[in-house]
Amino acid sequence: MEIAYLTSDKLRIELDRNRGGITGRILTILFRNPNNYITTILVGNNIVLVMYGLFMSQILDPILHRFITSDGLLLLTNSIISTLIIIIFGEYLPKSQFKKDPNGIMRHLALPIVLSYVVLYPISILCTKLSQGILFLMGKKNQAIPHARLTTIDLDHYLSESYSSDGPSGSLDTEVKIIQNALDFSDVKARDCMVPRNEIVACSLETSLEELTNIFISTGFSKVIVYKESIDDVVGYIHCSEIFKGKNWQERMQSAVYVPDSTYGHKLMKQLMQHKKSIAIVIDEMGGTSGIITLEDLVEEIFGNIEDEHDRKKLIERKIDDNTYIISGRSEIDDLNERFALGLPESDEYNTLAGLILYYNRDIPNSKEVVVVDNFSFKILRSSSTRIELIKLTILEKSNS
Repeated sequence: MEIAYLTSDKLRIELDRNRGGITGRILTILFRNPNNYITTILVGNNIVLVMYGLFMSQILDPILHRFITSDGLLLLTNSIISTLIIIIFGEYLPKSQFKKDPNGIMRHLALPIVLSYVVLYPISILCTKLSQGILFLMGKKNQAIPHARLTTIDLDHYLSESYSSDGPSGSLDTEVKIIQNALDFSDVKARDCMVPRNEIVACSLETSLEELTNIFISTGFSKVIVYKESIDDVVGYIHCSEIFKGKNWQERMQSAVYVPDSTYGHKLMKQLMQHKKSIAIVIDEMGGTSGIITLEDLVEEIFGNIEDEHDRKKLIERKIDDNTYIISGRSEIDDLNERFALGLPESDEYNTLAGLILYYNRDIPNSKEVVVVDNFSFKILRSSSTRIELIKLTILEKSNS
């Protein structure tokens, strides 16, 4: 039972308790008192082993006496047979089965478990006090096992089971995905969710108020990045509300937060909130501007895409048939693999479909050009001198050679 106890999903047990039912309440009590329960299990195991040895001796001795006359050999044979039986039927088989479904075993045996716990509790308390006294006499401090706490490992285990279980998709899938994203967020870096350099909407300090107004109108963005001489010399950003307060809009700029592209997302989110900023400039190893990242980008890493009135450019991800897709260059590889089960190659060197093509082609292909990677054919439907905008993806039949 200790294997089922130690490998069971604590989160699922807590959820069962919240749903009601006597088994959930029983198991919660046991898991909140790990010291007493483990001691009770050990006491019970030793009592059973002693009784097993006595009974097996009475059962085997008459049978073995027919073939063995030596008392020493009889004792040895009796011990070997008894040990093999207890190892196979008392250790290996139960533990291998209990590992497969520890929570199910604990639920089905909840009542016998609590009965044995109550019966053996006085003995286990006596053993605990005696062991504590011996440790005290030996000059060693007794360190109690801390109460079992729900950890991210328990939560991750529960989420894995939820993904693998056969159930209807819906709100549960969305909630599970959000929790999984929150767990994975600690590994997300700024480079993974930033807006790349070539897609930054920016203006120089010399831009007139009329030109700046047109930028806000044409893009629909509420903020525009501002630089001195080039995009590598960003000085801050301007909010659209500031254009109504006079011509000298440069005086009303907001300073930005500057972070390296290796900064972890959760640290960047904390930094932005501490500085009361909504935009960070992502810097590469050479000190140039690698991209920008907003609080919304970071939140979307957890909750998924957040559509607002400024999201005018929609990513195209359309399935034509089982082997043909029309996809925007900015679509992320992991999202495409998850949504369409494409099996596109993933790498730390790129995040988007356009990045994948550039990584293998080493150059921006022209419109109508075809790039083949493994068993995928990418036909460029629309591109410019700085980016790949729209792609026709065709899955080729794998060669038998």
